[in-house]
Amino acid sequence: MPQPVTMSDVARAAGVSVTTVSYVLSGKRPVAPHTRRAVEKAVADLGFTLNTVARNLRTGRSTIVALVVPDLANPFYAQLARGLQESLRGPGYHLVVGSSLAQRDEERAFLEEAVEQRMAGVVITPFRIGPDDLGPLADAGIPVVVSADVRFGDVDHVAPDSAAAFRDALAHITAAGRRRVGMIAGPRDVTGGDPRLDVLRAEAGRFGLTLADPYVVPGEHTREAGAAAFEALMGLPKPPDAVFCVNDVTAVGALEKAEELGVDVPGDVALTGHDDIEFASLVRPRLSTVRYPAIEVGRSCARLLLSRLDGRSAARTVRVATTWVPRASA
Repeated sequence: MPQPVTMSDVARAAGVSVTTVSYVLSGKRPVAPHTRRAVEKAVADLGFTLNTVARNLRTGRSTIVALVVPDLANPFYAQLARGLQESLRGPGYHLVVGSSLAQRDEERAFLEEAVEQRMAGVVITPFRIGPDDLGPLADAGIPVVVSADVRFGDVDHVAPDSAAAFRDALAHITAAGRRRVGMIAGPRDVTGGDPRLDVLRAEAGRFGLTLADPYVVPGEHTREAGAAAFEALMGLPKPPDAVFCVNDVTAVGALEKAEELGVDVPGDVALTGHDDIEFASLVRPRLSTVRYPAIEVGRSCARLLLSRLDGRSAARTVRVATTWVPRASA
């Protein structure tokens, strides 16, 4: 019966120490890129895998991390999961993903399961729960990283830095002579309000623009909600000539409704999404959007979680830069 591959085998094949192999696999210390590549090649060539069962028995610690997102149908969250999983795999953690369907009861159920299963950590994009709902996780010693636009209690936090990107988009739009700005926003009862609307309003003020209440239509983060909101905006006595959307999914719904209504995009109305998911560049007209790199969001969440699992105590916030991506729709 063949003997299992060990870290010592990997170290010999890569020409490094066992300690260096451990650093590469755990991510606890920086390693030179060429050394990392040598270790990763040895791991792949030898078929080395961490014996997580033995490690769990030895340390009494789970290797399961839960990712809870509002909607797996949104490609943004699939990319976030990819970045998170890639970063957790080396240190020996395994990812499970759940969709809360943007429902408070589902979000709470996933958190309860994390406590029951004594998971290593939780990464969550909260939609309708509040900071107090994370209390049982803190009591159980389970670290949490929140991926959200606004601060969510005293936990690690990854958020977009969107102000400059919105400013660039508004400069582009106003240079084309557009003055009536509207937004297809998120639901009014979402956790933390609608920070993307708040940022857009603040930046619009720099250009002498306002977003009057009739020009802001709330709804779920879905194509159907985007289509319904766009129809409502186009039904106003003076429809907006520029519309921002809370995400790309709602923007695609708006594009579909524009075609149905005979509204020319961008001739009659400029349309801008948020996130830059893959199909933003595939729809026609190609969608102008604010790029929020989902894979980097996932990696940032992983770095915070691994640091917390390594003993750091103070909560941190990481801001991920966004950029305005002008395409054909605006």
